[in-house]
Amino acid sequence: MATALWNIDTTHSGIHFSVRHMVIAKVRGSFRNYSGTVSLDEQDITASSVSVRIETASIDTGVEQRDTHLRSADFFDVEKFPALTFQSTKVEKSSGNGFRVTGNLTIRDVTREVVLEAEQLGIGKDPWGNVKVAFEAKTSVDRRDFGLKWNQALETGGVLVGEKVEISLELQAVKAQQGAEKAA
Repeated sequence: MATALWNIDTTHSGIHFSVRHMVIAKVRGSFRNYSGTVSLDEQDITASSVSVRIETASIDTGVEQRDTHLRSADFFDVEKFPALTFQSTKVEKSSGNGFRVTGNLTIRDVTREVVLEAEQLGIGKDPWGNVKVAFEAKTSVDRRDFGLKWNQALETGGVLVGEKVEISLELQAVKAQQGAEKAA
């Protein structure tokens, strides 16, 4: 079976992150605006690929002052770098419904290889006849590797913002052919 194109359904998906704050707590957030596609081979997951574009200005931690700082040149510099991108380069089967997605993550003007531990959760048809597939994936990155180096030393030791960023994705995608028929 050949690969089929699936469009990420952003109303039923989420791109989330967490990072340590003051060494003792975690701050969580998400990105509200993103798009992407999955080229899925249901018979051979290793023949699949994924491409995602995330609008950096859509960062949302629930605190506008913090979000404004994250959009500034200290972090994402959204005026100069309006998007983060991920393009897979390899998919490997692991166990059960699990697989590893290796790809290039670009933040600001820096591209690094990352590996997402992923799982396909299932495929089903919604009440309107659209075929959907769902995935979960996780990875962590060192934000300094992408030029996100701003920080403050704490009097008690440690730093204000942790270096390790945990990223989790819950993605649902709709089969492109089905979505095109529905729109027509």
